Amino acid sequence: MSLTQLMEQRRAKIAQWRAIGCEPYAYRYEVTHHADALLARGDAVTQEFGERVRIAGRIMTMRGHGKAGFAHVLDPTGRIQVYFKSDVMGDHFRRYELLEVGDWVGIEGPLFRTRSGEISVRADQVELLAKGIRPLPEKWHGLTDPETRFRQRYADLFVNLDVRETFRRRARLVSAIRRFLDGRGYLEVETPVLQPLYGGAFARPFVTRHNALDVDLYLRVSNELYLKRLIVGGLDRVYEFARDFRNEGMDRSHNPEFTLLEFYQAFADVEDMMALTEQLVSEVLQAALGTLHVPHEGRTLDFTPPWRRVSMLDAVSEKVGESVHALDEAQLARLCRARGLAARPGTGAGGLLDELFSELVQPELQDATFLIDFPAETSPLARVSRRDPRVVERFELFAAGMELANAFSEQNDPDAQRAAFEAQGAARARGDEEAQPLDEDYLRALEYGMPPTGGVGIGIDRLVMLATGSRSIRDVILFPQLRPEEGRPTPDDVAEPAEEGAEGR
Repeated sequence: MSLTQLMEQRRAKIAQWRAIGCEPYAYRYEVTHHADALLARGDAVTQEFGERVRIAGRIMTMRGHGKAGFAHVLDPTGRIQVYFKSDVMGDHFRRYELLEVGDWVGIEGPLFRTRSGEISVRADQVELLAKGIRPLPEKWHGLTDPETRFRQRYADLFVNLDVRETFRRRARLVSAIRRFLDGRGYLEVETPVLQPLYGGAFARPFVTRHNALDVDLYLRVSNELYLKRLIVGGLDRVYEFARDFRNEGMDRSHNPEFTLLEFYQAFADVEDMMALTEQLVSEVLQAALGTLHVPHEGRTLDFTPPWRRVSMLDAVSEKVGESVHALDEAQLARLCRARGLAARPGTGAGGLLDELFSELVQPELQDATFLIDFPAETSPLARVSRRDPRVVERFELFAAGMELANAFSEQNDPDAQRAAFEAQGAARARGDEEAQPLDEDYLRALEYGMPPTGGVGIGIDRLVMLATGSRSIRDVILFPQLRPEEGRPTPDDVAEPAEEGAEGR
């Protein structure tokens, strides 16, 4: 039977519900208990009918014929069995006979244990809360097609219950980060998503139009420059969970819309922020997982402090078999050509070094590792290193071959910052579309004076990937960006409501 025919049959049930005096789309229902708490009572629940409860959820399975039947109802906490019997329900048994898998129901009755041992609710009364017109997906017992899962996350959440746990764990992780920063005197703030000038990261922006102002605005690629304006204003410790947008490609660790935590601390440098980041991530993972040995894609990642430090220059030199510490553009271009690599146009020696690092070193950084010694060209917002003028005071945190965090001793010299912006303008003129624009208002803020400052950005989606063992960033974003659905084949076959096995399965 086609999907259209099944939906027509289900729509016809709406009229039958109304014919018996029941509105199939309720306004409210008072819930007194949830499945997990009832099931947790364990041996205290006997075959004797006990406390009356009111539960509500979606019917996931139905079985039985004649004068009795069973269903499993899924609520926000889990599934619990419901028992329907005609001589108990009276007129309400007609309502049971009209129910279908996928319908939302409210059930009132006593809690008991079936002869086969399953904790259940005997339905004395049943209310239809929302009639499901569209049948559950064909893989109703375990929706597996990734494209369908991400596009129809609402179905994914009620079919694959482990997905619910992924996002609950995400919420717990974010809450733990807030507690960590709040407990250290940080102030949570909000900065603009629509910006007259984007900045703070190498990225192409999304552009939109503000009709009332008659100007183009940009969706932020980073909130960094706004947070540092607040440091100038005297808010000495600030953080923000920012929804950022970068007009770039998509892969297993990139989504054009993502969540970035950034926090900034006055009177601190990159070493302070490295210690803080190590403490934050390890404490949050311990709180969320109960361990610092995190299983991920068949191996165990070690987040036990202290974390290893790796020099980008040293690591690339070791891989290519010759020193690249001079940051000679011709040498780096030769090494890239030999490996079929090409940097973004206009990026120079720094971009070439980054290509070699990404290809040769990054995949091997599995356990938590701080990468240091970045060339100044790729770090226009960071201060030059006090120990080596060829590099800047910056680190990136890597694990599972992914960048998780990025941090600087922030540039607070307005003249040096202007020079770095102007160098970015020259790179843009050479063809680097991701070069950062010159922000006159930010320079004006620095001219008022910004104290020494350390700053960190942490990719929340990637951190959640590790904490949940997820392979793709789309697994940890509720509604990831996808190609338009138009033109994709739509399956016309769905599952008929399936019979489950014996009572109490």
